Amino acid sequence: MKDDQLILEMNNISKSFSGVKALDDVSISCKKGSVHALVGENGAGKSTLIKILSGAQRPDKGTICFKGKNYESFSTREALNFGISVIYQELALVSEMSVVENIFLGREIRRTVGIIDSARMRQEANRLLEQMGIKINVKREVGELSVAYQQMVEISKALSRNADLIVMDEPSAILAGHELEQLFRIIQSLKDNGVTIIYISHRLEEVFRIADEVTVLKDGQHVVTRSMEGLTRAELVSAMVGRKLEEVFPKSESKVGERILEAYGISTDTILQKVNLKLHRGEIVGLAGMVGSGRTELARALFGADKLTSGEIKLMGERVEFSSPADAIRKKISLVPEDRKQQGLFTALPIKNNITLPILKKVSRWFLLNRKMESSLVESSKKQLSISMASEHLDVQFLSGGNQQKVVLAKWLHTKPEVIIMDEPTRGVDVGAKFEIYQLMRRLTEEGIAILMISSELPEILGLSDRILVMSEGRIVVELEHAEASEEKIIEYATMGESKAA
Repeated sequence: MKDDQLILEMNNISKSFSGVKALDDVSISCKKGSVHALVGENGAGKSTLIKILSGAQRPDKGTICFKGKNYESFSTREALNFGISVIYQELALVSEMSVVENIFLGREIRRTVGIIDSARMRQEANRLLEQMGIKINVKREVGELSVAYQQMVEISKALSRNADLIVMDEPSAILAGHELEQLFRIIQSLKDNGVTIIYISHRLEEVFRIADEVTVLKDGQHVVTRSMEGLTRAELVSAMVGRKLEEVFPKSESKVGERILEAYGISTDTILQKVNLKLHRGEIVGLAGMVGSGRTELARALFGADKLTSGEIKLMGERVEFSSPADAIRKKISLVPEDRKQQGLFTALPIKNNITLPILKKVSRWFLLNRKMESSLVESSKKQLSISMASEHLDVQFLSGGNQQKVVLAKWLHTKPEVIIMDEPTRGVDVGAKFEIYQLMRRLTEEGIAILMISSELPEILGLSDRILVMSEGRIVVELEHAEASEEKIIEYATMGESKAA
C-alpha cells in the first residue's frame, strides 16, 4: 500500500438506538500515515462511529474497507487482529499490575513449553517505549505512574499489537504542558512510521496543530471533511455549531459596577507571591498563564482553601479572613474547580443531591429533606442552564462533560454568589456546551456578579474577558485591557518570568 492510499473507508454508516438515529449515512476515509481529526459536539455521533470501527457495535447499514478489504462488520477481537486499536479517555489498565504485564495482558509471550517468557516480554516492552522516546521501569506497577505515563503505556500496548490505525479519544483531557508536548512528539513519530491516527478532541488549537485532515459530525450526520491547509478556526467552528465564530463569544452588555473583591499582596506557602487584584461587579476578568504559573493557587487562596501567609482580602471594602472554603461561601464567593469529577461533584450520587448539596439547610426542616422543594430547585436549574438529563435521580457520572459542568454551576448558583471563580470552566466540554456556558457567564455579569475566569484556552480568554491578568512564577506580571490584548502579548508575558516582567 502506497503512503498516499487510503487505509480506512467507512461508507454510508447508519446506526439507530430505540428508533433514534445516532449515525445517518456517515462516510469517512483516512490516509495511511496521517492524523485525521474527528470533531463535533457531544451527541454528534463520534463515539458511535468509533465503536463500530472497533467492533464494539454493528452498523445497521454501511460497509468498512480497511487495508483494501471490505467488511460489513467485525468483532472487537477481529478489529485488534486487523490492526485497529482504540485508546479511550478512561484508560483500560490494571493499576496493580506492572507496565510489562499491562502491555501484554492476555497476549503473553511464551516459550515453546508454554511458560511465560518474562525476559523477552521486558525486552519487547522496553523496545516499544524507547521507540516513543519514553523511559519507564517496566517492572513498576502502573498505578504508581502519572496519568501521562499511563497513557504512554496504552499507546505501547497498541503498538505491541502491530496497530496500523490508532484512535485517540480526548487524549489531552488529562495532560498539560510538557506532557502534552510529549504526546504530540509521539504522534509525529507514529506518523513517520506509517501509523494512522484518528484524533478526537474538543480542543481546536490541538486539531490545527497536529491534524492533516478533519471531519466534522453534527447530529449524527457528516457535515464536512477538509484538509487543515487553508482552513480557518472560524470556518471549523461554524461547521461544528452552525454559528459564526464571533457569535460563539457573546458580547458584554453589562455595566461594570462597584469594586467588590480586592486582594493586596497575598502570598501562600505554595507558589503565590504578593499578588494584587481587584474585581468589579458585572465584569469577567480573565486569568492567563502557563501551567504552574500560580493561577489555580490564586483561586484557592481567594476561596479560603489555602491559608494566606501575608497580605489581605477585602470584600466591599471590608477586610475578611477565610479559615476555610465554608467562610468564603458564607461571604458569597464560589469556586468552580478545574477538576469537576474529583473536586466539584460526587459522581456516584444523583443529580439532585449534587445540585442541592451546598444549600441543604434551605431545603430541610427539622433534619428532614423537603423533596418537593428539592425537585423544584433542580427543575429550575435544568431550565436555566439547559441541563440535558433523563431524570434528576440519574447519577452525575452518566452525564456528558458539558452537563456535568452545568450541574457544578447550578450547585453554586443556588448559593446566590456575588463572586464566582471559574477554573477552566469549559475543559472537556464540547463546542455547543461551551457556547451555552459563555452565554450563562454573560447573563451572570448582567446581574452584577463578578467572575474571575482561569483558562488555558487563549481564544476563550480573549473572547470573554473585559480585562486580562497574566501570571508567571506566582505573580501577576501584567494587566491588559481587552482592546490591547492579543495571543502574542499574553504568551510573551506568560513566558518571560516575573523578574523580567518587573
